[in-house]
Amino acid sequence: MPRMADSASGKPCVFCEIVKGERPAHIVLDAPDALAFLDTRPLFKGHTLLVPRAHVETLPDLPADLVGPYFQHAQRLAAAMESVLGAAGSFVALNNRISQSVPHLHVHVVPRNHKDGLRGFFWPRHKYDSDAEAADYAARLSTALTDQT
Repeated sequence: MPRMADSASGKPCVFCEIVKGERPAHIVLDAPDALAFLDTRPLFKGHTLLVPRAHVETLPDLPADLVGPYFQHAQRLAAAMESVLGAAGSFVALNNRISQSVPHLHVHVVPRNHKDGLRGFFWPRHKYDSDAEAADYAARLSTALTDQT
């Protein structure tokens, strides 16, 4: 099988190297379709990254039949943040391309506690100019999703 590479830099994919055992990582979950390991730059101790074993860059690239099982792993990890680490909850997030530090689909599962220093999302909020503008965005997205079925 050819070695997957970061499409932007041409360098080997770091997460593929972890999946293949070529790069060390603290493994949290080892499943036939996915692997989870501790983030090397955690927001909080226990911050875990969940990746599909197959190299896909974004959520839209993940085959539809793998989406449910993939997010079932994320669900189990989120539960473990509470039951094992004693967190009050968790932050579960992924980026597609923008702010995606490694171009291999990955979900962050981060343990959270009240007054832990994180405040909601880390970016500014933008309001719609009007209800009509919001309705236009909703209609455009809805039409695109209807056309896909």
